[in-house]
Amino acid sequence: MIAAPCIAVRDIALFERPIRFARPFRFGAVTITDAVQVFVRAEIELEGGKSSIGASAEMLAPKWFDKRAHLSAEETAAELRRSLAIARDLYLTQQGFETAFGLHSACIGAQVAACADEDIPPLAAGFGPAEIDKAILDAVLRATGADFFAGMSGNIAGLDARLTPDLATDDVAAFLLGRQRLERVAVRHTVGLDDVIEGNGGVADPHENSGARYFKLKLGGDPETDAARLIRIGRELATLPYAVKVTLDANEQYADPAALGALVDRLDRDDELAPIAQRLLYIEQPMPRDITRRSPLGALSRRDFIIDEADDSYDAFPQARALGYRGISSKSCKGIYKAMLNAARAATWSAAGERFFISGEDLTCQAGLAVQQDLALGAFIGVTHAERNGHHYVDGFDGAPAGEARAFLAAHPDLYIDRDGAVRLAVHEGDLLTGSLVTAGFASGVHPDWTALKPLDVPTEKLRREQAV
Repeated sequence: MIAAPCIAVRDIALFERPIRFARPFRFGAVTITDAVQVFVRAEIELEGGKSSIGASAEMLAPKWFDKRAHLSAEETAAELRRSLAIARDLYLTQQGFETAFGLHSACIGAQVAACADEDIPPLAAGFGPAEIDKAILDAVLRATGADFFAGMSGNIAGLDARLTPDLATDDVAAFLLGRQRLERVAVRHTVGLDDVIEGNGGVADPHENSGARYFKLKLGGDPETDAARLIRIGRELATLPYAVKVTLDANEQYADPAALGALVDRLDRDDELAPIAQRLLYIEQPMPRDITRRSPLGALSRRDFIIDEADDSYDAFPQARALGYRGISSKSCKGIYKAMLNAARAATWSAAGERFFISGEDLTCQAGLAVQQDLALGAFIGVTHAERNGHHYVDGFDGAPAGEARAFLAAHPDLYIDRDGAVRLAVHEGDLLTGSLVTAGFASGVHPDWTALKPLDVPTEKLRREQAV
């Protein structure tokens, strides 16, 4: 085990960069054509006086963290900006020295409460700490010269069970110590609701799917419409010359268990859906998070279901388990420590005889820090295939200076490729390689060009809940 260093945060700077999408990405009730990527630069001091700088990045995904109908896409992105600003203030006001996880634990409750006062829901509240935690961990790893995989296996962040009392601290330590980096992680190719299905650019086009053996198919929430679309996709996937697996993601669009049951019944009984049903691994977050929490799956649990948007607290996975769910998603934008602890839960529960699992999902992690840190997290906790959609909805390092893109290419030649004069993600026979992520710091040999970023535009405080109309 590596001794977890105690640290103090001395500075947190927030930046942003616009992203243009190469094609519209429609999921749930939203279509994204552009967005903003946020960057965090954190400076820490270790006991003894040594300082270090770490970084992280993530897209501000509109209408995913908060899907309430009365809010615009811009208002939900503003919530994420406020989440970051509130978290920055909380982390900077902590006194004394603490481990990286101890610092997270000291702030997360106050963060959720402060965001609630501004009518920001828990999932969005967690975004700010998630990004700051990644940057702090990067700084800790750089200060000690450790790579992410060796560092976390030795528990350099100081994870324990204080936020997950259903686990024992020994369970957490044993899980971390037993981790070995996956050398390859398969790409799960996303098929958005507006994406082409047949022909050139369709799901079976190797230039479109990068040779993926796993596919993630978005659902719209209407059983008949979704079934018809899945039949078309299934026909295309059946033409591929290799075996494939699929997952389905409704992004909370199924109104209730009855509507969901209608789709599952079709999957079980409709021969035209057999190409999908026979390849189906699990169904992700079909119902809205509030309905999910009060709706046992019952007979529907004959299929494997996972939660994603409903994963907004450290209690979410045990609660979902009691309702019949088998899995939960890992997303670095929801918190790296929560993902690791949920993976420890899945391993601990599975050891008792039932099967539980953690999946890898991607809210368009962009080339550079975002995709590398999320990929490393999945490769560490045992995610063998992960949704990776940033590489086809956004054109590589689009928007970043050429020098920054080439610095990442030089540091990670197994992960990127120069194609047609642009640096893009390199997919090797449907897989991403993780070898170059073994470097001092959190999965990156370089940081972004800070001079090419603008300070994050943070909106003024939202109306408090009791003032909101």
